[in-house]
Amino acid sequence: MQEPFFTSKQAANISGCTLRQLQYWREKEIVVPTVSSQGTGRSIYYSPAEVVELGIMEYCLGSGLNMEIAAAALKSLKDKSPNLIQAVSQPWLLSWNGQKKTLDVVDFDEIQAIEWLKAGRVMILLRFEEVAFLRSVKDALAIYHSRHRSNLG
Repeated sequence: MQEPFFTSKQAANISGCTLRQLQYWREKEIVVPTVSSQGTGRSIYYSPAEVVELGIMEYCLGSGLNMEIAAAALKSLKDKSPNLIQAVSQPWLLSWNGQKKTLDVVDFDEIQAIEWLKAGRVMILLRFEEVAFLRSVKDALAIYHSRHRSNLG
């Protein structure tokens, strides 16, 4: 079964981003949407996973991270867990690893987090499950799938 796609306007509304942010992130290749060349002109559509990427960027920026760190966090999270729709249902830790000079996204572990805090390691807890954009994407997918099933039967 094919997944639904969202227009730029729908993706912006769901994720809480502006259309200008979508355009900028597309130009910088931070979040690259599916582009359809069918029909007249060029239409840009975002998959559910890409809408989640937009929401993650907005969440990170809203948490006070700058663009570079937010983009690195998104890339690290995508590398760690390619299925972002599933990945955002669990908490993650974003932490600077001073020895490796890397930004790490790791599974949340309370004991590890306490040890890192005691050692003075800077970290940010990433919890997406209560963020409105994720509920909106899941709701849109549920509606799409229920309509698709009813059209088949």
